[in-house]
Amino acid sequence: MNKRILITAGGLRFVAETHPDAPLTVAAFSKLLPYRQKLIHVRWSGEGCWVPLGDFQLGVSFENHTSHPSVGDILFYPGGYSETEIILAYGACSFASKMGPLAGNHFLTIVEGREQLRVLGTRVLWEGAQDVLFEAL
Repeated sequence: MNKRILITAGGLRFVAETHPDAPLTVAAFSKLLPYRQKLIHVRWSGEGCWVPLGDFQLGVSFENHTSHPSVGDILFYPGGYSETEIILAYGACSFASKMGPLAGNHFLTIVEGREQLRVLGTRVLWEGAQDVLFEAL
């Protein structure tokens, strides 16, 4: 059974479900909950927001990874060519860095509040970094 995660960002609330094809990422990320960070707009990936994590190591490698997240997909990039990060697609997104295309583990999918994703993306783009909180439901 998929776990449900409450995500509060930019004054908006979303519910995400864990992805069954990323069990190692889900297990490692779940240990961090509740998890607070800042969400900023992507630079190279299109319509997405990201949490830059520098050299943080979650202790997972690639599983269920993709470069083309759909709206509402949340990826964890374990680092390597670029810094470690979490990316959330709110529109057309092709995950990349200044080094070129990247792939991240699809570990969460927003299942409630998807209609607010563009609002969140626009808010992050025009108003700057927003607080984001991930909590177990």
